[in-house]
This record gives sequence, structure tokens and C-alpha cells, in this order.
Amino acid sequence: MSTSRGAATRPGTVDDAGRLVIRPGLSVPLEEIEFRADPSGGPGGQHANKTSTRVEVRYAVLRSPVFGPRHRALLAEALATRLTADGVLRVVSARERSQLQNRRAALARLAELIARGLERPAPRTATRPTKASQEKRIEAKKKRSAIKAGRRSPVE
Repeated sequence: MSTSRGAATRPGTVDDAGRLVIRPGLSVPLEEIEFRADPSGGPGGQHANKTSTRVEVRYAVLRSPVFGPRHRALLAEALATRLTADGVLRVVSARERSQLQNRRAALARLAELIARGLERPAPRTATRPTKASQEKRIEAKKKRSAIKAGRRSPVE
């Protein structure tokens, strides 16, 4: 599945060396990715019943030599809900009618998930509340206090 020269470096595509591009400078060999094709579910008549167009892509993210320990830790945390018990990331595509298109879609989704998992969130910059927001908060508290005080029974 080779691509044109310009698309070879786009994330989610396969480059000329047979590697899935995650982002510029980072790619995964296709030999590490396991593909499986099954018949798609649902209606579709003869074509859907006799062709295996649904594609499942499995990639052992946490065992891959492509990533170092720091990247593995980032991926394990970011993809925790999507990883199997043995650290395998599974992506399924059954949207298209062709196995090749579903394979491309699954690879693009895999690359997107890994790229997003490697992003570090920007550190939060601590800011002080404005004078107006502080006064607004105090006014809201006073108003709420008055409402609750009105509910109390009078003390004699």
C-alpha cells in the first residue's frame, strides 16, 4: 500500500519504507501491527455476506521497541481505557465497503490515537481571581445566605 510522495509524510499514512507515520519523525513498522479481516455485520446482501471487509488492527503499544519508557508511560496513561490487559491497542473499521479502505481508516485512527496519547498537556498557569470576580462571589454568597436565613423559624 504505497502512497504518493506528498502523502508519505502525513500522519496516518504508510511511507515508502512500509512504516505507519504517527507524526513527523515517528513511525511504526507495519510488521509490528497485526491485521485481521472479518465479514462486516448487518444488512448488505451477497457482497457483505461473502467478503471480509471489516478490518481489525491490533498493535502492542507497550511492548513496541519504537517507544522508550517515558513514551510508554504516557501512552499507558492516555490510552488506559482502550488497552487490553496485555497492553494491546485495538482499532476496528467497518464503515467502508472495501477492505483496503477500512484498512486505511483503521491505520489512520491508530496513528491518531497514538499521536494524541503522546501529547503532553500544557502546564496550567496559576492566575489570581480579579477583584470584580471576588466581589461577585461574595455578593452571591450573601444573597444565598439571606435566602436560607429567611427559611429559618424565628427564635424567641
